[in-house]
Amino acid sequence: MADAFLSFAVQNLGDFLIQQVSLRKNLRKEIEWLRNELLFIQSFLKDAEQKQSGDHRVQQWVFEINSIANDAVAILETYSFEAGKGDDDEFASRLKACVCIYRKEKKFYNVAEEIQSLKQRIIDISRKRETYGITNINSNAGEGPSNQITTLRRTTSYVDDQDYIFVGLQDVVQKLLAQLLKAEPRRSVLSIHGMGGLGKTTLARKLYTSPNIVSSFPTRAWICVSQEYNTMDLLRNIIKSVQGRTKETLDLLERMTEGDLEIYLRDLLKERKYLVMVDDVWQKEAWESLKRAFPDGKNGSRVIITTRKEDVAERADNGGFVHKLRFLSQEESRDLFSRKLLDVRSMVPEMESLAKDMVEKCRGLPLAIVVLSGLLSHKKGLYEWQKVKDHLWKNIKEDKSIEICNILSLSYNDLSTALKQCFLYFGIFPEDKMVGADNIIRLWMAEGFIPRGEERMEDVAEGFLNELIRRNLVQVAKTFWERVTECRVHDLLHDLAIQKALEVNFFDIYDPRSHSISSLCIRHVIHSEGERYLSLDLSNLKLRSIMFFDPDFCKMSLKNFRSVFQHLYVLYLDMNVGNMCIVPDAIGSLYHLKFLSLRGFHVVPSSIGNLKNLQTLVVFAGGYTCQLPQNIATLINLRHLISPYSEPLKGICKLTSLQVVDGIYCDQWKNVDPVDLVNLRELRMSYIKRSYSLNNISSLKNLSTLSLCCLYSESFPDLEFVNCCEKLQKLFLYGRIEKLPLFPNSITMMLLENSKLTEDPMPILGMWPNLRNLHLVGPYEGKEIMCSDNSFSQLEFLHLGNLSKLERWHLGTSAMPLIKGLGIHNCPNLKEIPERMKDVELLKRDYML
Repeated sequence: MADAFLSFAVQNLGDFLIQQVSLRKNLRKEIEWLRNELLFIQSFLKDAEQKQSGDHRVQQWVFEINSIANDAVAILETYSFEAGKGDDDEFASRLKACVCIYRKEKKFYNVAEEIQSLKQRIIDISRKRETYGITNINSNAGEGPSNQITTLRRTTSYVDDQDYIFVGLQDVVQKLLAQLLKAEPRRSVLSIHGMGGLGKTTLARKLYTSPNIVSSFPTRAWICVSQEYNTMDLLRNIIKSVQGRTKETLDLLERMTEGDLEIYLRDLLKERKYLVMVDDVWQKEAWESLKRAFPDGKNGSRVIITTRKEDVAERADNGGFVHKLRFLSQEESRDLFSRKLLDVRSMVPEMESLAKDMVEKCRGLPLAIVVLSGLLSHKKGLYEWQKVKDHLWKNIKEDKSIEICNILSLSYNDLSTALKQCFLYFGIFPEDKMVGADNIIRLWMAEGFIPRGEERMEDVAEGFLNELIRRNLVQVAKTFWERVTECRVHDLLHDLAIQKALEVNFFDIYDPRSHSISSLCIRHVIHSEGERYLSLDLSNLKLRSIMFFDPDFCKMSLKNFRSVFQHLYVLYLDMNVGNMCIVPDAIGSLYHLKFLSLRGFHVVPSSIGNLKNLQTLVVFAGGYTCQLPQNIATLINLRHLISPYSEPLKGICKLTSLQVVDGIYCDQWKNVDPVDLVNLRELRMSYIKRSYSLNNISSLKNLSTLSLCCLYSESFPDLEFVNCCEKLQKLFLYGRIEKLPLFPNSITMMLLENSKLTEDPMPILGMWPNLRNLHLVGPYEGKEIMCSDNSFSQLEFLHLGNLSKLERWHLGTSAMPLIKGLGIHNCPNLKEIPERMKDVELLKRDYML
């Protein structure tokens, strides 16, 4: 992990030397010496990191390297900021010029003095290296990104489907479905228990999404409890799932006490037939605090509980059904291993024998099996597999099984430095938290985990995420159109991420009970009592990231905002939307900030225009629109702007680095000249009116994803402009279309919703040579659709929904030759589907947006 800190420092030192052209000769030589010494030390890190687990002295040596690297970057950043302030001044007088020169001279002196201190520390580091016998076994260090980066690029779309039920448990699914659907009017509880890694949540999700369950329970809600839980938050989450997340609901819930929430939820559910999934219950008190809110309306309502604790399961409901999840048999274990192995065909008989031995030692624990499979999928040949077995066998005593922690640790240790950082980052988020794929990719970029090269950093980062998924270290929670949109990590892997992070001081989570947090970590995470955290003395720390996941926290004002957070790259504030927190004006002093996420805010101060290094700005205020200052147009490095904002940003065309614009209203776009937005890949626009022209979108030559949503019952203006977007691949159109135009052949995925076309769209859509995914939801008001011969030549997935008048579907014998999945919902008058479609896999309703 120290290699990551050092690489980051070396890169920043090099960038500094390039940017500060007028740097004093002596100071330049000092910085060049520092950079070269760090490069030299980097070549010894691989040996040191292998030895540090068994030698605390070496562990301390590695930590000192991390500290030096971080301090070096912090010194240069402070200098750049202070010197830059002088350069930006308008010298109205000689006095101002003299003041500015004095400031720079003083800063030169301070930097030189601090670098001398670093030099002494590095000399000491080198002496200790020889004492501890750390050798150079990493001679390629410092030559740039490893070749692995190229192999991790996203060569395919999404790689796997984690949502299947584990091998051998289909009988259990049917048994539990029967319990949930049986004709018993009493509200009852179904409890599933077993050790971590057996697949309790996977089994519960299979039940929860079953078509029979969906149709039988009009009201469903899912909550995760975990070890650290807040009853009020759990009650709020159930209410939001049932009632929706309107502004009025959110405001109301924030004003309620726990007793009020309990009564409100009871009233909400008492006339409904509901199913509530309560996942990962650790203490019986957690269930006791919730169950009073679940009324018994004698209508067959159900609750599902998953827990590791047998006593919690047994005591959940006197007349409930308790299921203890079993381990897999040896045959089922081998089957699961083979299913998850990326290339089964490459196994020679000797490798099959090794796999059989290792899988048997997993003793039927599914998580251990799939992680082992993910690890071996990245080991080539018999020798590499034998090394894995030898390593695991070291930790087995007599005839016992492999401890799952050993498999998880071995899989983690097999990751490259960059991937280790990316995996550890999942430990920052609260347990059971669904993590947006785009969100974590942008965080990795801001943290400097993603190497810069010829490829877009977003694409490289997505490759990293898919690699962690292929290794079964990260699970997919949700996909849409071949891309992972949400992911999560298993509880045991979440624990591993936190453990490893603490070992290398990667991050620390604030503990309000001891009112303490590590001063050695450059990333602080706050899950509760954020105001108490801010009362700590943070003034001497060089923090890189602060992440608040505290729903009750809303006061970001600090006495010395600049001095405490001056080195921040990431500021992540995840608050309750109903609190409507205020962003302090002092946020504009965080000059180095690259990622700013504000959840629960709707007004952003004008000082944000000072954040010239900002790459990602996310503002989410629930049902509110956001007020963004005009000077956001000065954020020249901004790549991702995600915010539903209400005032026009007249200078948006100056943001030439923009890759994603999400949340823009048509009112804000109509006067934009986007000709300079040459890097824009994704545009999502809403509140479109028939009277507006969208023709200027045709200037976006690199646009690959376009989502357009009309205002209420409005119609789209002329859409012929889309044909000029030659690289467009994904097109989402929500609203009435008077006539379907021709679109570019590059389109691979399309959604038409509430288009209300009067002419059958299939003849036009069927001509597209690259269309693979097609969603049609309320697109057409006619009685029949015609898919002629040779049409839809590449189509793999088709969803038809809300076609209330559709009666007949004509399908040519050579149409849709590659179809894999079909979803049909709310088409009550469709008498039958074409014979050839009857063997096609049916898509769940959840496959829709």
